[in-house]
Amino acid sequence: MRNLRVKSRPGKAAACAAALTLAAGLAACGQAADSGAGPDRGDGARESVKVGLLLPDSITARWENFDRPLIENRIEELCPGCTVEYANAQGNVATQQRQIETMITQGVEVLILDAVDPKALQNSVRNAAAANVPVVAYDRLAEGPIAAYVSFDGAEVGRLQGEGLLAAMGDTADRGQIVMMNGDPSDPNSAWFEEGARSVLEGKVRIGKSYDTVGWRSDIAHVNMAGAIASLGPGNIDGVYSANDALAFGIISALKANSISPLPPVTGQDAELAAVQRIVEGEQTMTVYKPFKPQAEAAAAIAVALGRGEPADAIAEDEIDNMTAEDVPAVLLTPTAVTVDNIVDTVVKDGMYTIDQICTPKYASACERAGLTT
Repeated sequence: MRNLRVKSRPGKAAACAAALTLAAGLAACGQAADSGAGPDRGDGARESVKVGLLLPDSITARWENFDRPLIENRIEELCPGCTVEYANAQGNVATQQRQIETMITQGVEVLILDAVDPKALQNSVRNAAAANVPVVAYDRLAEGPIAAYVSFDGAEVGRLQGEGLLAAMGDTADRGQIVMMNGDPSDPNSAWFEEGARSVLEGKVRIGKSYDTVGWRSDIAHVNMAGAIASLGPGNIDGVYSANDALAFGIISALKANSISPLPPVTGQDAELAAVQRIVEGEQTMTVYKPFKPQAEAAAAIAVALGRGEPADAIAEDEIDNMTAEDVPAVLLTPTAVTVDNIVDTVVKDGMYTIDQICTPKYASACERAGLTT
């Protein structure tokens, strides 16, 4: 991401992170997040913390299906006396601004915020900080005086996508032409993903068209892809970089609508169930799996710690700068590429999906060809 500086910070957090896996309990590094401490224990920490959880939309399946329940469950495990106030902005900046102000008024002690538009939410973050409500930026790096950031290494996401696309293109990668379907320009992750992908792709392929996709909407990706096909010609697209799985759906539908067969390689991200099924069927080349559980648990642990007045850097081993703050404690996790060859060892092994969920009757023959069923 442009103007982004990521730093690894030595010391207590690094040693702790080396000793523990995030999924097993990041909060154990700081001890307090996993204790039952309360206001009577003598150190001023709160036993009951009211946490505000604000997610951006329902378009991307992961927010409601995975992130929300994982965060809520982990907070309950770490702090049985804590409560979670939840709101989804449904992709609307003004709605999320109102939700933040409402939660501050209602007395939340910490916010976990996945910003619809990080820049537009900057004043809301400042208002929260002024009210002594620390903000944990979740998945997207919010602007303003955030207290911590939890996400995946966006540059690595893009590199995995670029590498997956080149591998799938094979011999055509040396002379091939691709289309880049990037994410929402208001989401700083989009630029981060794109930079990682370009670091792999530039000099290897020709980028015939590159688009930003407002709102991460699959219908806009469909329209953009149809435009690319009309401009470049249906036989002149050898691969498509898709920033996530929702966009991949729109891209693939446009390719099919234009009777392009075989489909060129198409990347993705988020390991949505429909995307995994498209991979099994051979319509989508790969996706990037970002295990939601360690991300959610890291955010929950940091939120509980901050709500109790304890530092985030007891958990976060990295630091990051946004456009308005420096040296923000950060947890940056490592993503994994998923192809048809490692579905069992990734999303199935981690319990994200079962074989039965993936291999519905519609995909039975494809699953058998892929070796997922017999």
